[in-house]
Amino acid sequence: MKINRIDIVGLGALGVMYADFFTRKLGKEHVRVLADEERITRYQKEQLTFNGEICDFQYCDAAKEKRPAQLLLYAVKYGALETAMEETAHLVGEDTILIAVLNGIRSEDDLGRRFGMEKVVHCIAQKMDAMKEGNTAVCKNKGELALGVLDGGREENLAAVKAFFDETGFAYSCPQDMRHAMWAKLLCNVGVNQTVSLCAGTYRDVQQEGEERERMKAAMRETILVANAEGVDLSEKDLDDWVAIIDTLNPDGEPSMRQDSKAGRKTEVALFAGTICELGKKHGIATPVNDMFLERIE
Repeated sequence: MKINRIDIVGLGALGVMYADFFTRKLGKEHVRVLADEERITRYQKEQLTFNGEICDFQYCDAAKEKRPAQLLLYAVKYGALETAMEETAHLVGEDTILIAVLNGIRSEDDLGRRFGMEKVVHCIAQKMDAMKEGNTAVCKNKGELALGVLDGGREENLAAVKAFFDETGFAYSCPQDMRHAMWAKLLCNVGVNQTVSLCAGTYRDVQQEGEERERMKAAMRETILVANAEGVDLSEKDLDDWVAIIDTLNPDGEPSMRQDSKAGRKTEVALFAGTICELGKKHGIATPVNDMFLERIE
């Protein structure tokens, strides 16, 4: 299958960044931003911007669309994924490929249960510092998507996505061990998202030596212990690698959880600390830092 168009659900920081990229590369007629009528009216009224330029997107009422998607990218928060799947289910055809750029390690399983794992390409959004406040999205480091297939996924679908990204110049990587890579990204999120959110700060707070940086690392070390118990070979090297990446991000930037807490939105603490605490109990592993995050951030 050759992909020449993409559909995007969700216009948070990542959704805006990806919609802007592909609209510029392919033309708006090849990029559908799917939403309901109320959201579309709001988007059009707000006039979204990305890095200071007005976004000229093709907004489509998902309920009224009939053409099946080729590549359907979900960029919503995890709590909104079930609704997003329901609203777009009629657009998932026999050859549709699904990607979720959500945090955590659960979204692909949810997509697989709903639509069939053979349609899913596992994905991690990483190394970016995209932010969105109101109708304004900004990003200095656009990062990449790490891609792979697990649990019944099709290699030919991965090949089709790679070819599409190659043609458009979209940055991606293909880790040799995708399960390890997904847990490694969770390691990062458990540390940086929760620490910056709790201290109500920015990346600068964990980039400099001090209490917040040590708290971040402690939460990450609990994640390593839990991952090892789950059969995933995370190590101190993974921690060091992610801390090195965090140190390159815009010091004034904020991870998604901090952006959510500032805006009064429900955070993804259950997806981060909640996952680690739950699995810690399963394996008899103490997770005091993540216990604290779960209690205080909730």
